[in-house]
Amino acid sequence: MEFWIIGNKAVLLVYVIFVSYSVVRGASPWEILAYLSYLCVNMAIPILRKQRRLQLLGSALSAVLVVVFAFRLNTVFILLLPVNLYEIVLMSGGRNRFALLLGLVPLFLIPEDESLIYLLAASLSLLFYYSLRVHTEKLEKIGGERETLRLDLQHLKQSLSMNKEYIRQSQYTSKLEERNRLSQQIHDEVGHAMAGALIQMEASRRLFGTNPDKASELLGNAITISKEGLERIRLTLKDMKPRSEELGIHRLRLFADELSANHSVNATVTHEGDLDLVTPLQWKIIHENATEAVTNSLKYGEATVIEFEIRVLNRMIQSVIADNGKGAEKIVKGLGIVGMEERAASAGGTVIVDGTKGFRVTTLLPFQKGG
Repeated sequence: MEFWIIGNKAVLLVYVIFVSYSVVRGASPWEILAYLSYLCVNMAIPILRKQRRLQLLGSALSAVLVVVFAFRLNTVFILLLPVNLYEIVLMSGGRNRFALLLGLVPLFLIPEDESLIYLLAASLSLLFYYSLRVHTEKLEKIGGERETLRLDLQHLKQSLSMNKEYIRQSQYTSKLEERNRLSQQIHDEVGHAMAGALIQMEASRRLFGTNPDKASELLGNAITISKEGLERIRLTLKDMKPRSEELGIHRLRLFADELSANHSVNATVTHEGDLDLVTPLQWKIIHENATEAVTNSLKYGEATVIEFEIRVLNRMIQSVIADNGKGAEKIVKGLGIVGMEERAASAGGTVIVDGTKGFRVTTLLPFQKGG
């Protein structure tokens, strides 16, 4: 902003000096002193940029000097007045209409033969003033929006940090609760059973010489109690271990959720049939092929919707990944598609790729009872 104001003043001052020298073929010592005085005062204004009152006072002093020089030395000095007037209005926060009226006041005080050139100088100065004001307001608005965004970002970072800490504490608390539950369950069920078995075996050892029949009975009871305890341990561990189909479909859902969160796509997962029949190896193939198909959809298809479908049929397990992207009339098998086919073939399956309506990858895997 200050650069354009200084440039405007410099251009007008050069023009005033040129006119003075061309008309009278030289300038008097007083005019030279006037030039230097105007130059010194206006050079001091940008130096005092951190002191707005002093800047305003310097611009007012410059305007007064211009008026004095115009009426005492040469009327051409009045051309320097508009830029100082607009500068005063700009520093004091005035509006454009007031600045325009203020710049037109000297028209009634100068000779008619100089009014046209004055009007031109005032118009150019007003144009500079208006442009600077619009530019300044835009910068202030951008600065305010930037500060608001900075505060919002800081708030979001704090919220994210608090959420991460809350999740970490929740996970830790959940683990402690699960450990406490498991410890209590082992103590109540398995611990009591083992203690009862030890009591029975200790009594059997003492009666083994005097009453073999009773000792044999107690020993059988101890064996029965131990078997029941082991069965309870097995059932407890079985309940704790998630089923393979839960790991498979939940892992696929997690992949879809991450996909929707990190990219501009809507990913959904649907399934049909008994997922217990899908083996861990088949889940591995389904996940790896899904990852490869999604990579192609994002990289080449420009898809916005991706659908994952798992269907357990009578003899086959069908995995379909379909999108609404550009597709391709002719499928060129690159390393990605070849890799999917090789993975499916290792389990006796096959891969079908269709690009007529979006991009659709179907993985067919044979049903394995022994899995």
